[in-house]
Amino acid sequence: MSDIEQAHADAVAELVASPGRVFVTGGIDSGKTTFVLRLARAAVEAGIPTAVIDADLAQSTIGPPATVGLKLFRSVEDLDPASLGSPDAMAFVGTVSPRGKLLPLVTGTAKLVLRAIEMGARMTVVDTSGLIGGVAGQLLKLHKAELCRPHHVVALARGGEMEPVTGVLRKFLSLHVMELEVHPEIRIRPVDERLAYQERRLGEFLGPQVHRWRVKPTVFMPSLPPDFDLATLEGLLVGVDNGHGDCLGLGVLEHRDQTLRLLTPVAEGVKALRLGSVRATARGTITGRVDIPAMFGTD
Repeated sequence: MSDIEQAHADAVAELVASPGRVFVTGGIDSGKTTFVLRLARAAVEAGIPTAVIDADLAQSTIGPPATVGLKLFRSVEDLDPASLGSPDAMAFVGTVSPRGKLLPLVTGTAKLVLRAIEMGARMTVVDTSGLIGGVAGQLLKLHKAELCRPHHVVALARGGEMEPVTGVLRKFLSLHVMELEVHPEIRIRPVDERLAYQERRLGEFLGPQVHRWRVKPTVFMPSLPPDFDLATLEGLLVGVDNGHGDCLGLGVLEHRDQTLRLLTPVAEGVKALRLGSVRATARGTITGRVDIPAMFGTD
């Protein structure tokens, strides 16, 4: 066993021995999800109900892209890849990049951490996004940690790339940070491979069975301005809400013959819609980005 492999194994053993809330951070293709699932398996094997919260908006494993997803594991069978992608709860963010969407990403993650506790999780592992650079990366990780209060942070890094983030977490929250090198078997995927995965995952949650619901202008968050041109919502990705703060799934808006409709696999319980910041096709292809405040004529 290599030194890096031994360090990862030791970290998993230490975390299982002291279950709590764990943040797993790192850049793009640093092996965060691999480590998260390894930790979840070890915890479940030790009899610890474990929730995984997937906050990687673009390369999500639990739930669709543009959302934060939660899955509770009580047995090893729950970790079967066939059922892994189906979330127990979701929070809609509305885009595949954290930039410009720090608030819904942070609050959505915190909301699901509370949900995991309510569901009986003794360990909650948060798989964070790959945004670690610059001011945005530091702010995102700090604000998320301030709300979720992790007991442990695992930082997967190539060289010293995580030092600005881990320094902030230590300085302001005195968090226990476990620094690990990226496992040598983790490869950096090409952009087209990452985009193909994102499109496939998004398409899975937008179809294939689609219901068409007629939409009233009063169901949206943010609320539409007076005399708003509904045609500008054509193709916009939306989060489907049950009216109790729970995201039931995703949908795409369609404007035809002066009528606005929601195309979604959600069959019932639709009460309200959260506007996303991207346009998408039913196959999951993102065709453009939208600045909602600018569309509404506000700042």
